[in-house]
Amino acid sequence: MRDTDSRRPPAPNDVRLRKLLDDALTAPHWPEGFVMRPFEHRDAQALHALLEEAFDDGAAGPFDEWWQRISGDTEFDPDLCFLVIDGKGLLAGAALCWASGFVKDLAVHPDSRRHGIGEALMRHVFLTFRDKGAAHVDLKTNTVKNPAAFRLYERLGMVPVAWEG
Repeated sequence: MRDTDSRRPPAPNDVRLRKLLDDALTAPHWPEGFVMRPFEHRDAQALHALLEEAFDDGAAGPFDEWWQRISGDTEFDPDLCFLVIDGKGLLAGAALCWASGFVKDLAVHPDSRRHGIGEALMRHVFLTFRDKGAAHVDLKTNTVKNPAAFRLYERLGMVPVAWEG
């Protein structure tokens, strides 16, 4: 799931999904051999490379432009970027969230998919924002271009809401 600009009008088949952050949230289960850790600024290039690899759409653009755009955004908080590292020390997945409770990007490297990393990241995101006092977490996905992500979000209890939120 990639949100190149959450403030841009939706494209065909884009949907805004919401998870209400109630007391019934389930803790993440990290797959064996994978660990979650917080983002550090030295991770920026690896995160950019993961987004390029996972989405293969060129939307991130060159690293310097992308990093300036991300790190300079008022919604960016490095404490809301969560990384999953595999047993070789490589970046296997990441959730980059905006401070407003919006998941900007959720990406899992193609070699690390189908292990439950995306689900574990989303569960971690839900708990993090609930602990910060948020009532919900939103994201944007495309039901046609990314049906697997859409199914994951539905399984996690996310429901469509009006585009404006």
